[in-house]
Amino acid sequence: MIDQAKSLDATQVAPQATAVGWNRHDTTWMLGLFGTAIGAGTLFLPINAGLGGFWPLLVLAVLAFPMTYYAHRGLTRFVLSGREGADITDVVEEHFGHKVGTLITLLYFCAIFPILLIYSVALTNTVGSFIEHQLGLQPPPRALLALVLILGLLAVVRCGERFIVKAMSLMVYPFIVALMLLALFLVPHWTGGILATAHVAPEPMAFIRTLWLAIPVMVFSFNHSPIISAFAVDQKRRYGVEADVRSARILCRAHGLMVLMVLFFVFSCVLTLAPAQLAEAKAQNLSILSYLANHFSNPTIAFAAPLIAFVAIAKSFLGHYIGAREGLKGLVRKTGRQPSNKRLDRGVAAFMLVMCWLVATLNPSILGMIETLGGPVIAALLFLMPMIAVRRVPAMAKYAGQWSNLFVVVVGLVSISALIWSLSA
Repeated sequence: MIDQAKSLDATQVAPQATAVGWNRHDTTWMLGLFGTAIGAGTLFLPINAGLGGFWPLLVLAVLAFPMTYYAHRGLTRFVLSGREGADITDVVEEHFGHKVGTLITLLYFCAIFPILLIYSVALTNTVGSFIEHQLGLQPPPRALLALVLILGLLAVVRCGERFIVKAMSLMVYPFIVALMLLALFLVPHWTGGILATAHVAPEPMAFIRTLWLAIPVMVFSFNHSPIISAFAVDQKRRYGVEADVRSARILCRAHGLMVLMVLFFVFSCVLTLAPAQLAEAKAQNLSILSYLANHFSNPTIAFAAPLIAFVAIAKSFLGHYIGAREGLKGLVRKTGRQPSNKRLDRGVAAFMLVMCWLVATLNPSILGMIETLGGPVIAALLFLMPMIAVRRVPAMAKYAGQWSNLFVVVVGLVSISALIWSLSA
């Protein structure tokens, strides 16, 4: 779809698009960005963020919007700074040269593709468990189940990028409603939970360490960098010179929706469960939905939890697929080979299908480690690369001197250092 967009004359599209205010196209992208960011990780965020206590969680809640918005706005501006129709892999080479461009494209692909494999495993596990425990049926062989599920999602992919974004935006609605209803369901059960730690002033060093290790959790719970490149390309094609302003407005509303919805859900959970119960959920390696279902012995939650998880994983899979496909196609082109677009699309789709199906069938236990290893790379690409470009690329020099640049760099360095320390600990 990106290749098709490249062939369009942006000068014919942009004037018509900029003549109106907020429109359906903007709403679709707003929900598509939301859908990529808010996925399975959201269901573990109340546990990971709540374990640090009340005061670190409050600071994270205050930082959530600027951390999310400024970082993704910077990456969007970076893609917009390239030539017409250029995706992130092309823009990197345009600004930093062929060798550096190839290296960053490789890192971009290696950071996103393992997450796609993780979603393949999680999707298969979720549906298999739902068939067995909620429907009371014998699930089909794992290899067959994984193949059917991945083929179903790739069928959506085959309909084109615009259809993917529309599908994701449609799936967002039931997910938002489910999260909101669950958060409201918990309100009568609020017992104070994490407030039990609010009356005790944290020790400065302990507070800093808790916040340091918790920032990457918050950053990657809202991460939707894999779809930013496609988003920026489409905005530039549609809005031309106004793409920067229009994309910033879409990002602002998308991130506002993310932060409000997710933080309400998080605080509703941590006000219901005591810190000891959050620790128990982490020890059992359960999502917050599964733990709440067991905690209340509520059949409605027990039945709804896997459905919510399925929607969350499926829409995040689609969003990450766009980024992984983009990275792989960029790598193929940087080898000097120039296959036709149709042949390249088929080859990439076949590779993705085989790898996702194989990993989902084998169900390896090392995927969490792979995701953690990809974390520092994602943080570097999302936070640091656009800020380096502001200093080195003439097309981005107009963004220099903004206080948000320093904020993004600091958050990026904190996230990378915390993730590396976690790996070595």
